[in-house]
Amino acid sequence: MPYFTKLLLLIFCLVLLVESRKHRRRRWTTHLDVQRASHIFKKNRDLTKAWKGKTEQLLRVDEHDFTMRPAFGGPAIPVGVDVQVESLDSISEVDMDFTMTLYLRHYWKDERLSFPSTNNKSMTFDGRLVKKIWVPDVFFVHSKRSFIHDTTTDNIMLRVFPDGHVLYSMRVTVTAMCNMDFSHFPLDSQTCTLELESYAYTDEDLMLYWKNGNESLKTDEKISLSQFLIQKFHTTSRLAFYSSTGWYNRLYINFTLRRHIFFFLLQTYFPATLMVMLSWVSFWIDRRAVPARVSLGITTVLTMSTIITGVNASMPRVSYIKAVDIYLWVSFVFVFLSVLEYAAVNYLTTVQERKERKLRERFSCSCGIPHSKTMMLDGNYSESDANSLAGYTRNQMVPEEEKPEKMVVHLAMSNESNSSRKRGLKGHVGLRIIQNTHAIDKYSRLIFPGTYIFFNLIYWSVFS
Repeated sequence: MPYFTKLLLLIFCLVLLVESRKHRRRRWTTHLDVQRASHIFKKNRDLTKAWKGKTEQLLRVDEHDFTMRPAFGGPAIPVGVDVQVESLDSISEVDMDFTMTLYLRHYWKDERLSFPSTNNKSMTFDGRLVKKIWVPDVFFVHSKRSFIHDTTTDNIMLRVFPDGHVLYSMRVTVTAMCNMDFSHFPLDSQTCTLELESYAYTDEDLMLYWKNGNESLKTDEKISLSQFLIQKFHTTSRLAFYSSTGWYNRLYINFTLRRHIFFFLLQTYFPATLMVMLSWVSFWIDRRAVPARVSLGITTVLTMSTIITGVNASMPRVSYIKAVDIYLWVSFVFVFLSVLEYAAVNYLTTVQERKERKLRERFSCSCGIPHSKTMMLDGNYSESDANSLAGYTRNQMVPEEEKPEKMVVHLAMSNESNSSRKRGLKGHVGLRIIQNTHAIDKYSRLIFPGTYIFFNLIYWSVFS
């Protein structure tokens, strides 16, 4: 029994010893894990603090007065500029402006931002640091509206190099004025300019220049406009003088645009030409068809007026004559002259008929021969009407000095056969009946088209 009791006590002690060791091991493992996690947390937190403090120490932003330009009191600080045009959004003839989106970059050196570096790597920041340091105060001259894109954050980038060189880039959309000349519209080319200049610093404090000359301006190959063909982008620079403040460096972004003519050919020139040609149709219509010729003339005149009004509605109210105005108004004059031409034809026809009535009354006594009849033959008689005059033969003619424009033929009754009377009528009366076309209509069929073609040759040779 004592041995059995001792054995149980020994087993119990061994169990207690094993459990105590397991418990100490668990506590030690947990303690190590906590220390390890705490160490990692402290390490990361310290790295963040250390990097923040290192950044402030390297840039020394709080140790300098950045309200003053670099090298204040010394020579002018050179600021290089380059531009990448992202898109040319719109050109407005009515407002005489254009809208452009571009990346504007500035390059200068500020020794106050220099920092020691073993690997010569630059540091990049967003727009928050821009508010703490000095940056060039470049603005767009003749700008109507402009803004820096801020989606999803301000599109501003600042890159600082160890030697103090700074790259400052922003994405801007600007709407600026463009002085356009519409004297050759729509066969015109327009040159628009975007101007950059320092607002506060004269050329004695800040010298703006294109960093790489003409290579400082880059454009996206996909830039295109619906009405214009972009011919050329180029840069220039010069000094601008203000009487109150002095001389300033000014940079210019020039681009030349040539208008696409095909749209205006379809919408303006072709309809106007067709209306002019349609007005010539009246020259082939019977001069006695008054409703047909008058309605055709009035319709073409009103259509030309509508075309002119539509073109002018989309254009600025300039005080000089445009090329399209010349073409449309000359076309309108041709249409209007075709209406006046028929007015002249109708008036001369009325005068001619009045003279014929007087002649008919004057020579009515010549019908004293028994069974005779006097008839007036004019353009209203067709060949079938002439053939129906089978009961008449030629008797006498009016003397040559008394002949009117329309022939008066006196016919006497005859007992000859119908066949012989028809042959005599064809031989004499058919030569005397005047065609139902006035001489003015005949000349107009040649003069109007010929003159209009000549005008088109001169117009396109001068303006194209």
